[in-house]
Amino acid sequence: MNNLPPIDDLKLFCAVARNLSFVATANEWGCSPAFVTKRISLLESALRVRLLHRTTRRVSVTEDGHTVFRWAQRILEDFDEMSRAVSSSRTIPRGLLRISTSPGFGRKRVAPALSELVELYPSLRVHIELLDRPVDMLGEGFDIDVRIAGKYEPYFIVKRISANRRVLCAAPAYIESHGTPRELSDLGKHQCLVNRERDLPMGIWRLTGPEGLKTVKVSGPLSTNNGEIVYQWALDGHGIILRSTWDVSAHLKTGRLVRVLPEYYQDAEVCAVYPSRLAESAKVRVCVQFLAKKLKSEHGDVNDSGSPGTLHYPDVLL
Repeated sequence: MNNLPPIDDLKLFCAVARNLSFVATANEWGCSPAFVTKRISLLESALRVRLLHRTTRRVSVTEDGHTVFRWAQRILEDFDEMSRAVSSSRTIPRGLLRISTSPGFGRKRVAPALSELVELYPSLRVHIELLDRPVDMLGEGFDIDVRIAGKYEPYFIVKRISANRRVLCAAPAYIESHGTPRELSDLGKHQCLVNRERDLPMGIWRLTGPEGLKTVKVSGPLSTNNGEIVYQWALDGHGIILRSTWDVSAHLKTGRLVRVLPEYYQDAEVCAVYPSRLAESAKVRVCVQFLAKKLKSEHGDVNDSGSPGTLHYPDVLL
């Protein structure tokens, strides 16, 4: 029993397994790579297994390491539950909060809000990752995933924190060269700038209009998985984009972009998604409420009550 590994060493190992880097983990934890190396070596000695393969260029997880990682995740979740039951974590936000979101929205909206959040709560540490792909929240260790539209797993809690729509628009130069589409089916004849939004289908636009929900297949000379690139291509006059109002409103006001088929739009509300085990976590609750407040002030009311709405998915633990 005296040889059981410390909880902090298990946390450190999980961080290394996620980052596959001693240096990145040291930066995340605010310590030296030598300290990380020492603690991992002590953990390997305590468990009597090799957890990681190390070379001068890369780190990889061994088969035993994957087993330890899965068990460590369960142990750490149980430990967190116990800690919350006997501490003030339900009322005072503290510790590391790991957040994921899409690059454009994260850089322009979420990151500035988090900068203010940590000023208000000095005991809170925040790590944000900007990802153009679906996120495995449990496997990758994220506490909150801020999503614009997309799919919602039934075993997570989903909080709606801001209203948002995607609209069709293009640069005046494109309209002058190619004309204006008069009906939805005309989009198939136009140059559309296609962006893969995480888990949404590429080149398939589902839009709500006077006849309800319609689907149109689009294509064009340029496509990418990065929304900011597509946005710049539209400003350069290369085609029509489907883009969030929070992103294009400024250029619509100045005339650098104009609406196309303005009677059509795509619902793309902004939601905070997190595991049900964190439902009573102060750091998650405070962050979600703060993001909702900031986005409401920037984009108008979220709902009639002025607070983020809850999508009713069952709170099921994995």
